[in-house]
Amino acid sequence: MVGNINFPQFSCSFRLFSKPKDDQQSNFRSQSFSQDSFNSSFSSRSSLPPSISAVTPPSTTLHHDCILTIKPNSSHILSLTLAGNHLFSGLSNSQIHRWVTHPTSSDEEFISVQCKSAIKCLQIFNENVLISAHQDHKIKIWKVNEVGIKIVTTLPTLKDRLTKILFTKNYVTNRRHKKLTWVHHNDAVSSLAVSGDKSLIYSASWDRSFKVWRSSDFKCLESVSNAHDDAINAIVLSDEGFVYTGSADKKIKVWRFNQRDRKHDLIDSLVHHKSVVNALGYDDNLSVLISGACSGVMIASERNFSGGGDGGHMLVVGALLGHKKAILCVRIVGELVCSGSADKTVRLWRRTVGKSCYSCLGVLEGHCGPVKCLTVAAESSGDGDGDGDGDGREYMVYSGSLDGDIKVWKVWVPFAMENDKS
Repeated sequence: MVGNINFPQFSCSFRLFSKPKDDQQSNFRSQSFSQDSFNSSFSSRSSLPPSISAVTPPSTTLHHDCILTIKPNSSHILSLTLAGNHLFSGLSNSQIHRWVTHPTSSDEEFISVQCKSAIKCLQIFNENVLISAHQDHKIKIWKVNEVGIKIVTTLPTLKDRLTKILFTKNYVTNRRHKKLTWVHHNDAVSSLAVSGDKSLIYSASWDRSFKVWRSSDFKCLESVSNAHDDAINAIVLSDEGFVYTGSADKKIKVWRFNQRDRKHDLIDSLVHHKSVVNALGYDDNLSVLISGACSGVMIASERNFSGGGDGGHMLVVGALLGHKKAILCVRIVGELVCSGSADKTVRLWRRTVGKSCYSCLGVLEGHCGPVKCLTVAAESSGDGDGDGDGDGREYMVYSGSLDGDIKVWKVWVPFAMENDKS
């Protein structure tokens, strides 16, 4: 844990932007960055405390192409997720859309289902089950097949609600002085996560709590109330069983299930940011947590297995600098870290071989509004031209924005070379 990191204070606000003009030319191109232009984005490097290292200039060339822009309607794109051959999008107009993952045109047919409230988050349980979190405090479970999307149940389930209303001990009072049973969220459900063995579903809310649901019957097993001092914006899980929650109180908290007491205990409270924490991503291969805040700063922290430093659960290993406004989403797939921001861009990062710092590989530009959500899929290995000589990997990056567009990017990243260590 790092206590006093003097990042400047930023407010987390952004205005809505107009619809984009005609799509820019989408030639498959190689984008490189000069040393001078890269360093100009890091004028704040000298103001970082000695314990925080900034990212290093990119040493590879990134190939990327915006192959398609999908314009579902004028609503904001709030969430994206992938399952098999389908892309799911959650909109502010309360609709869920399903698209094929490799659409050929912006007029591609899609399946749509209408909900009663804006979709804050989508999470795939498996290829046949989709979970959605909503502004109206509810969580919905959907059955997905080739025909369409069908509602299975709403959490908390009717059985859960009926078994709790009979006893006064099951009631809690929310900030609006309204009494509800503890199985209910009483504000927007902002984030979802599924345990590695698929036995548990976690939901986090602006009501400052997170809840644990059993996937076999969707019963609410636990509610951790007042987990933070302000709204929880993100929740991620590690394969080791740790739960990480990021909040508007500027903290990231680490939790672990206590088998004896059958509840989650607070393990550590990480004060790495000086502004609202909006997004979290966890890399199980490297045991690294990437957190993004309203300041535009992303921080990489790794598990403190040695007990060094201050003995905390995580040690800060570096700051990823480059975004000019709030970080709104973070996704990690393989070696690639993707971040979306209110500055309307997507940045792609990779950890430097043999080091703990991260390099910015490139910037995806084209949205006319804040990039609210991302989802990423690793495709085939090859040379970027399809001949498969194995010197890089291709990714499909899907970005959703408050401008109402979904952009589909084809990205080719060369494999990290030994000379990248320098």
